[in-house]
Amino acid sequence: MKRLLSFFAFVVLLGVQGLQAQWIQTKERFLGDLIVLSLAVNRSNLFAGTQGGGVFLSTNNGTSWTAVNNGLTSTFVTSLAVNGSNLFAGTLDDGVFLSTNNGTSWTAVNNGLTNRSVRSLAVNGSNLFAVTHGGVFRSTDNGTSWMAITGLTNLTVLSLTVNGSNLFAGTLDGGVFRSNNNGTSWTVVNTGLAGYVYALKVNGSNLFAGTHGGGVFRSTDNGTSWTVVNTGLTSTLVSSFAENGSNLFAGTLDGGVFRSTDNGTSWTAVNTGLTNTDVRSLAVKGSNLFAGTAGGGVFRSTDNGTSWKAVNTELTATAVRSLAVSGSNLFAGTGGGVFLSTNNGTSWTVVNSGLTNIDVSSLAVKGSHLFAGTHGGGVFLSTDNGASWTAVNIGLTDTIVNALAVSGSNLFAGTHGGGVFRSTNNGTSWTAVNSGLTDLPVFDFAVNRSNIFFSCVNGSNLFAGTQEGVFRSTNSGRSWTAVNTGLTSTIVFSLAVNGSNLFAGTLGGGVFLSTNNGRSWRAVNTGLTDLRVLFLVVNGSNLFARTWDNVWNRPLSEMVTGVGR
Repeated sequence: MKRLLSFFAFVVLLGVQGLQAQWIQTKERFLGDLIVLSLAVNRSNLFAGTQGGGVFLSTNNGTSWTAVNNGLTSTFVTSLAVNGSNLFAGTLDDGVFLSTNNGTSWTAVNNGLTNRSVRSLAVNGSNLFAVTHGGVFRSTDNGTSWMAITGLTNLTVLSLTVNGSNLFAGTLDGGVFRSNNNGTSWTVVNTGLAGYVYALKVNGSNLFAGTHGGGVFRSTDNGTSWTVVNTGLTSTLVSSFAENGSNLFAGTLDGGVFRSTDNGTSWTAVNTGLTNTDVRSLAVKGSNLFAGTAGGGVFRSTDNGTSWKAVNTELTATAVRSLAVSGSNLFAGTGGGVFLSTNNGTSWTVVNSGLTNIDVSSLAVKGSHLFAGTHGGGVFLSTDNGASWTAVNIGLTDTIVNALAVSGSNLFAGTHGGGVFRSTNNGTSWTAVNSGLTDLPVFDFAVNRSNIFFSCVNGSNLFAGTQEGVFRSTNSGRSWTAVNTGLTSTIVFSLAVNGSNLFAGTLGGGVFLSTNNGRSWRAVNTGLTDLRVLFLVVNGSNLFARTWDNVWNRPLSEMVTGVGR
């Protein structure tokens, strides 16, 4: 679970929507991180599919980029594929788009595509394949129509590749499947294979599988059997492959790029100049090797990875992880520090002076004090609206701060491995408050001062969402009690309070409501088609849920009165 947080750089500023009787999907207002999820080459054109920025085109090997998104209704582009003069873009929420003019304009091609959360695309002759959250679809007419492919017992497909008449699908927890009839039927081919299969690559007579947790596996018999080939590979979180002549490259999530010149038997890290080693995609164009990263944009190497140079002109965006309001000021905590807006987000100014760690995961306001929790730098305090910052970490033994909360005179910090810390003096000093807290990675907080359902309790109720459910403290964190009755999913990433109502957003179980301070819970998921809830926000009369794929809203009145029980 420690690596789960790396996937959750999704925070949005939400507006009030009209009342509806169930969850309604809501569009985002912030661009996502500049995470380059896919790369594709079509003659002299290089295309980059990004998370939140749509598609970018470069005609000069990445020296400069231009956004080409006309007609593209989703800017979360997970995959790109080229078939002749046709360029296809797979998106996370709006299906597949086709461009016949190098991205100048796009048209949705989703007829028959019943699941439009597209993970990846692949081309084999006249067949176009789309991997979605609901399985694999095939089109034989350039996306004009689609047909679901049956026979896959694991529908969470993460990667596809083609070798002659064989089509291979890498899945989340089912390993690799092989089809020799364009997906009409599949056979599991997993002997010797371990880990989630995020990348597949054919290189000559070899088939390679890049996994999360197991590194690289090689098969010389079309997947019938596999052998681990990790010598020299210091990261086992493999996300992508590329080849250039006799060179095979593997992109990893935490170790950058590795090169093999002997079909994977041994690997060497090739990261000089690659300032961001969270590599999500690789592509080769002539003598140029490109790496798409999470947060660093695109890098180019002209010497097979020996050295790299960032090529990001006009290819910029920022990941907003947290938001806070103080008077007329709106603050955004991002992977690039803290930004301030005095005009409701119309424009932003970076306010990072003194912020020695700009990987900001959480923000909190307490009177005239603004606090920023960082990933590795602990907590910082600003008393001048972000103009200057000071580290306030005495007693804070874990500096990976995931959450901050204010309750009266108390400031709480939820950390990655140290549990909960409390400060009664605006962060000047901290004390661990973990008695009874059996799970220490705390993801979110909620404070509820209403005790109308707990007449025997005085003071405030503090709730902490963890990997093992919700914990409640009635004594400012000195002791904790698990309150999980009815909570069928105990990985709680977000909490929100509205009056006497407490909401919990879970990973896999959707949203739960408690009207008695956590004593019991019930699911309130009508219309919520994605139950992987990352964030909850109360805005006026609506509750907003940010799920893995989309943003949803629902009127609080409908949820509390029992609709969706």
